[in-house]
Amino acid sequence: MTRPGFTGSALDRADPIRQDPAALAAARADAGARLLRMDGIDPVVGPDGLLDWGGLDEAPPGAFLALLGLIGGSPRFVALSGIPGGAQRSPLMMELLDAWPPEEAATYAAARSLIDWHARHPFCARCGAETAPIRGGWARSCPRCRTEHFPRVDPVVIMLAEHRGRVLVGRQASWKPGRYSALAGFVEPGESVEEAVARELHEEAGILATDIRYLASQPWPFPSQLMIACVARTANDALTIDRHELDHAMWVDRAGVEAALAKLPGAPFDPPPAYAIAHSLFRMWLDG
Repeated sequence: MTRPGFTGSALDRADPIRQDPAALAAARADAGARLLRMDGIDPVVGPDGLLDWGGLDEAPPGAFLALLGLIGGSPRFVALSGIPGGAQRSPLMMELLDAWPPEEAATYAAARSLIDWHARHPFCARCGAETAPIRGGWARSCPRCRTEHFPRVDPVVIMLAEHRGRVLVGRQASWKPGRYSALAGFVEPGESVEEAVARELHEEAGILATDIRYLASQPWPFPSQLMIACVARTANDALTIDRHELDHAMWVDRAGVEAALAKLPGAPFDPPPAYAIAHSLFRMWLDG
């Protein structure tokens, strides 16, 4: 099966170390401990074109060192420095992701999501007091009401609707001309994955989904989502497009999807980048 981007990191997340202050101190004192070099929320690239690691002494003064985990037994950290929450992807970052293997992007995704979550959650959601990192950087604690807060992951369904050998693709008005992808949407409270797929397809395209099948998932670090890829059959192909959500949608046959992924002249659409699970979803559909 096609491996989605942002998966396969070499990180051992080392949860027992997070829970043990003495083990954390030993990890920070380890001569082999390494710090992920970052430029804000973007990675610094090493001579080999991959993630670059330095010594812990390179961390900004006063920055909390979050334990990403272990790679080859060596503790790996990232500094939780003062960046604005919700920082956007840069064009350079997108070029790097196109070139990186999924496992390298996966390590970066963990670091980026963790940094961004801390930046967006400096205060307690219960009482409003300022919180502080605990558990090696994988939680925050409120000194006033003692509530502990943990990084959140937002589930998102992304799906191909299939009808008689064709799949439905759509685009948002903000995307570059010609770019189409699978339809997607957030899972709502009290809703199963299958129910979310059916609801989103009906809301955005006016079609009724049947035989919904899960295929794969992907962490998406912009800022912190879990993409849940599915395929659904539909009883008919008549579309009623929600213009608040989609600029356009259309059915594309197998030859069209193959041409799009191969970037052939005259292909019916420009596909999502290879690191996006939508790209993997098209590949998995073609592979049956």
